[in-house]
Amino acid sequence: MKRILAAGGAGFLGSHLCRRLLENGDRVICADNLYTGRMSNIHDLMDSEKFTFVNCNIINSEEVKKLDEAGPIDEIYNLACPASPPHYQKSPVYTVKTCVLGTMNLLELAVKNHAKIMQFSTSEVYGDPFVHPQEESYRGNVNTVGIRSCYDEGKRCAETLCYDYGREYGARIKIIRIFNTYGPMMDPADGRVVSNMIMQALKGEDITIYGDGSQTRSFCYVDDLIEGIVRMMASRDSFHGPVNLGNPCEFTIRELAELILELIPTSSRIVCKDLPQDDPMQRKPDISLAQQQLDGWSPKISLRDGLVPVIAYFKETLAQNRTGTGKTICMRTIQNSTGGV
Repeated sequence: MKRILAAGGAGFLGSHLCRRLLENGDRVICADNLYTGRMSNIHDLMDSEKFTFVNCNIINSEEVKKLDEAGPIDEIYNLACPASPPHYQKSPVYTVKTCVLGTMNLLELAVKNHAKIMQFSTSEVYGDPFVHPQEESYRGNVNTVGIRSCYDEGKRCAETLCYDYGREYGARIKIIRIFNTYGPMMDPADGRVVSNMIMQALKGEDITIYGDGSQTRSFCYVDDLIEGIVRMMASRDSFHGPVNLGNPCEFTIRELAELILELIPTSSRIVCKDLPQDDPMQRKPDISLAQQQLDGWSPKISLRDGLVPVIAYFKETLAQNRTGTGKTICMRTIQNSTGGV
């Protein structure tokens, strides 16, 4: 049984990962400062004796140092960073600090514990790509001074830190580059295209697309992604990545909107607005490396099939908000007598 730290574990991806690790029989420390994470994502895990929640900001080195007070850590997953444009653009300096200072603090913890550490990077490191589909050897086309660069460049720097800690201090690193992912427990107000469109359709509002909707994305269902993540952590130590994890099936944004209109009875119609600055025109992962190195991993769930449970989740969330029947989750931190985990 391993003792595993999931930084950012109360977020959308983090909460799914925590469940999978608990199902595997591991002990999980979920560290999150709830900047974008939500206690409602993990409230059903709080009674498990193998699950510990710690309110912790990974930018703070002293808080991170306390995370192993209850015993050595075997693996670290670093998901701690705002991941949607409205959230990471809200405070771009905070976003950069999370990517740089936060990653450094977790790398220090990993070296101290001789733990494997996985950095959750992003397809945004490719910027608005000139190469399509994007393979890991492509170095990207990122605007270093744009409004998205706090996230794009922050993640690029985090990858650099991982490799430098590996070369200089022997850190056991893993790097994954995640493409658009969706699933239940997404924040309905996170500003991402899937949640935005579903919520607009459920409310009967116009569905917003930017530009003419011809820009493309590749959407991976969360269960498929979590499987790839777990396989990557279990891969041999000599394989560091970076490795693309995503669904290579490519859709235009307009096709996504039309599919959502098929699946949700609504009076909504599609309306077009101006493209945001530096919005990438293409996103499609080349997953050849993942298939080779991760026991043939590839996504199994189609976009149509994956949207069904997401729509049901948002529909239930919306109904609870309207009736006031949603559960109120108490924010509590489990600590031992010394104030650590």
